[in-house]
Amino acid sequence: MKCDSRLSGVLHVLLHMAEHERPVTSEVLARMISTNPVVIRRIMSGLREHGYVRSEKGHGGGWTLACDLEQVTLHDVYTALGHPSLFAIGNRDENPDCLVEQAVNEALNHTLQDAEALLLSRFRTITLSMLSINFHHHSSMRKNPHETT
Repeated sequence: MKCDSRLSGVLHVLLHMAEHERPVTSEVLARMISTNPVVIRRIMSGLREHGYVRSEKGHGGGWTLACDLEQVTLHDVYTALGHPSLFAIGNRDENPDCLVEQAVNEALNHTLQDAEALLLSRFRTITLSMLSINFHHHSSMRKNPHETT
């Protein structure tokens, strides 16, 4: 099963956008995470609806941040993406007749719900600003501090 990397990708581009003083095009953002500009526009439109980014049309246009990095958490971005599935694990059959499988499903469901609650709770404590600070810390330790990819 393929993992959903949208959250990782959008966090990546948001941090790059924070480093730019001018709007960044969908094409440039797409190259940063090796995807299609259409995918970027689709994801960014959801972020725009939540007020995290804005778009500017025309020559010199593109995407810019519309939020304070200290106020936006990983949970906020996760929500703006539509709450993608956090785990690739699932039940073989959601409504089994077999009592053994019902017991397995119950155990898995409770455990996954607990794990999801813990993960989402942690997402609420991590801001984009914290990621940016971490990036700048790692960047300062490199020989070429302007290398951002």
